[in-house]
Amino acid sequence: MSENKPVVVIAGASGYIGQNLLSKLRGRMNIIGLSRNGDKHEDTDDLTWRSCDLFSLKDAEKGLEGADIAVYLVHSMMPSAKLTQGNFADMDVILADNFAQAAKKQGVKKIIYLGGIVPQGEKRLSAHLKSRLEVEKILRAYGTPVTALRAGLIVGPKGSSFPILAKLVKRLPVMILPKWTRTKTQPIALKDVLQSLNKTVADEKRVNDSYDLGGPEVLTYRQMMEQTAEVMGKKRKMYNVPFFSLYLSRLWLRLITQTPKETVYPLLDSLKHPLTVQREAEGISDGKISFKEAAAYSLKEEDNKRKILKKPDIGPLKRDVRSVQRIPLPEGYRVGEVARYYVQWLEDFLNPWVRTTVDEDLNCQIGWIGNKKPLLELSYAPDRSTEDRDLYYITGGFLSDAEHNERGRLEFRKIPETNEAIIAIHDYLPSMPWFIYKYTQANAHLLVMSCFRRHMKRIGEEQAREQMG
Repeated sequence: MSENKPVVVIAGASGYIGQNLLSKLRGRMNIIGLSRNGDKHEDTDDLTWRSCDLFSLKDAEKGLEGADIAVYLVHSMMPSAKLTQGNFADMDVILADNFAQAAKKQGVKKIIYLGGIVPQGEKRLSAHLKSRLEVEKILRAYGTPVTALRAGLIVGPKGSSFPILAKLVKRLPVMILPKWTRTKTQPIALKDVLQSLNKTVADEKRVNDSYDLGGPEVLTYRQMMEQTAEVMGKKRKMYNVPFFSLYLSRLWLRLITQTPKETVYPLLDSLKHPLTVQREAEGISDGKISFKEAAAYSLKEEDNKRKILKKPDIGPLKRDVRSVQRIPLPEGYRVGEVARYYVQWLEDFLNPWVRTTVDEDLNCQIGWIGNKKPLLELSYAPDRSTEDRDLYYITGGFLSDAEHNERGRLEFRKIPETNEAIIAIHDYLPSMPWFIYKYTQANAHLLVMSCFRRHMKRIGEEQAREQMG
C-alpha cells in the first residue's frame, strides 16, 4: 500500500454496493475490504482483503486496524447461520455496535454510513426505517464522527427494491395496485449513489451530519412501474384499489417475484412512508440520472447477463446457531448484573429440574438434576467484558458439540443510549442431531427467553409504579 494515500476500510465490500465502490475508489485510496470470507479474494497493490465476522467484536477490531476512514454498508436481512433466531433489527444492533467500538479503539477518523431516508414528522416508522436510524445512532455513540447518507430506492442491476419492481412488471400483464403504489418516493441511480459515497470519502468538511440522497424526480411506485414497462417495451394494464392490504401484498410479492420473505417483508413495510429528500447537501444529495435512464441501464445489464458483480459473499452456512433477543433493562441494572441474575432466574424458572452455579471467577454451569455432567458450561471472559458488555464462551456441557465448537459464545450487551439490552448466542454448535435440536432445544430456548423478557419488563413496570406511588 502507498504511504501517501488514506486507508479506507469497506464493511460489506463483497456486496451489491461494496463491489462497485471498490472499483470507484481504486487508484486513489488504499482500500481494505472486509468480508466473512476475505481469504478467498486476491489482494492487489492498493486492495487488501480481510476475513471479518462483524458479529465478533474481536474480528471487528482486527478488521479496522490501520484504517483512516470506514465505510459501513452492512445489513442483516438474510440469515447468517444455519439457524438464525431473532429479527434483523436486533442483529443490526450487534453489527453496528461492534463496528463503532472497533472504530473508536483503532482511531478511525470518520465513518460513512449508507442508510435509508427518514420521513419527517412520522411518529411510527416501519421496522426497517427505524432500524436504519437506530444503526446510525449506534455508529455515533462512541464519539467517532459519522457522515450518514440516507437513500430511498436505489435503482441498479442488483440489490433488492428495484429488481422486485422489475419482476412484477415483467411477469404481470394485468396489475392490481394497492394503496402503497401511490406513495411518493425519490429514486436514485446506483451511479449517483456511488458518486455521493465517493465525494463523501474525500470530503474533509462534511462530518458528523446526515444527508438525504435522491434523484431528479419524485415519483409514485405506480409511475415507476409504468416507466419500467415502457423501457421493457411492454403494455401493462394497471388498476388501483383503495386499500393497503399489507398481508396480501406480502404474499403477492413473494409469489410473483420469488424473493425471500427476509427481504420482502421489511422493504414492503416501509412503502407506506413518503421517502423524499429533505436534508440536502450540494454536490452530494442531488442525483442527476433520471429513473427511466437508470432503469434502462439496470435492465440492460440483466438482459445481457454481464457479470459486473460477483455473487454476494455470505459464505457457507455451518451447522451453527445464532439467537438474538432484545430485553428491557430496568433502571439501575447493568448488563453484568443481568447476566448473573439470568442464571439464577433460570434455576427458579425451571425448578426443580435445572440447577445453576456461578463460581468466584463468574464461570457458570447450567446443570440437570441428578446428572453430574452439566448441560452447558459458560466461561466468563473478563478481558473481553466491559461495563456495558459481559461475554461468556461456551466451553462444554452435554448440549454443546465440544469437539467442533471454537467460537461459541453468549453475550449480554447494553444498547447505547437506551434502556434495552441484547442477549445473544453466536456460533453455537449443538451436540444433538440437527433435526431433533431444531424442534426441541431451539424452541425451548426461545420460550425461556420470551419468559425472561416478560419478567424483566414486569420489574421495570413495578419500579415505575413505586416511583409514582
